Amino acid sequence: QVQLVESGGGSVQAGGSLRPSCAAPGVFYSSYSTYCMGWFRQAPGKEREGSARIASNGVTSYADSVEGRFTISRENAEASLYLQLDGLKPEDTAMYYCTAEPGICSTFPTYWGQGTQVTVSS
Repeated sequence: QVQLVESGGGSVQAGGSLRPSCAAPGVFYSSYSTYCMGWFRQAPGKEREGSARIASNGVTSYADSVEGRFTISRENAEASLYLQLDGLKPEDTAMYYCTAEPGICSTFPTYWGQGTQVTVSS
């Protein structure tokens, strides 16, 4: 079992920035570095959707809705994941979830955090 703990959400005005982070306490570097890590989000009344993923080899992918505004990164030595949110829009308001899965990235990650709320006002 992998525990994921998100932090760093908050409330900002449109155009602002936030940098949520995700810690994986108890996960050793040798394991963490092999995981595909990602961020999903769920807005009120909408389905959960993937925002960004970063594979174990560092290759990143983004949803069209966030491409060019969000940047995912990882620090394997600290078993940490980050999501730099720039140019935030009201439609980015959602609960953001950190995810992890051993090996290659797939559609349904194995492990999920509890989420951190991001609220963007116009």
